[in-house]
This record gives sequence, structure tokens and C-alpha cells, in this order.
Amino acid sequence: MASSLLRSLIKSSAAAVSIARTRSFSGVSTQINRTSLISEHTAKWMQDTSKKSPMELINEVPPIKVEGRIVACEGDSNPALGHPIEFICLDLEEPAVCKYCGLRYVQEHHH
Repeated sequence: MASSLLRSLIKSSAAAVSIARTRSFSGVSTQINRTSLISEHTAKWMQDTSKKSPMELINEVPPIKVEGRIVACEGDSNPALGHPIEFICLDLEEPAVCKYCGLRYVQEHHH
């Protein structure tokens, strides 16, 4: 009885391993195809030098002046277009940058 139970467990674990190998292999090939499509699209987009990159566009926005020491960045006033709330500390002299959208914030000093 114990030996038959052991044999069935070995067979089922071997089948699970072969299924996992098949799945991971197919996932890798799918990922490779997606990556090549993305890089082709990116290369095509970057050929047009008249367009600005997203980082160039966000850097054109001047740093936002805030009175307090901490700011809560949501990316946009519309929640559907924004990002998770990021609380940013403004204790340093240089502008603090939101890790999601790249907006910069500085503390406005009233001296």
C-alpha cells in the first residue's frame, strides 16, 4: 500500500515538473517576442527627432512650490489619470522628485 502511494506521488510530481518546464519555456519565448516588438516600436519612435521624450516634457514643468515640509503627489487631479499617492519630504535644498511621475517639488521659504 505504501509503495503504491509512493509510486503515484512520484508520477504526479514528475508530471508537474514537466508541465512547469513547458509553461516556463513558453512564457520565455512569449516574453522574447514581446521584447523584440517593444524594442522595434521604441526604435521607430526614437527616429523621429521632432518629438520630445517623456523625460524632456516633464523637465519643462517648473518645480512646484509648496509651503509645508511634506507634499502628497498624486500625478493628476483625476484619479483615473494619476498614480498611487507618494508622500515626499522637502527638507533638502534641491527639488524633490516624485518617483512615479517625475514632478519636482521645492519648499517655499518665507524669510
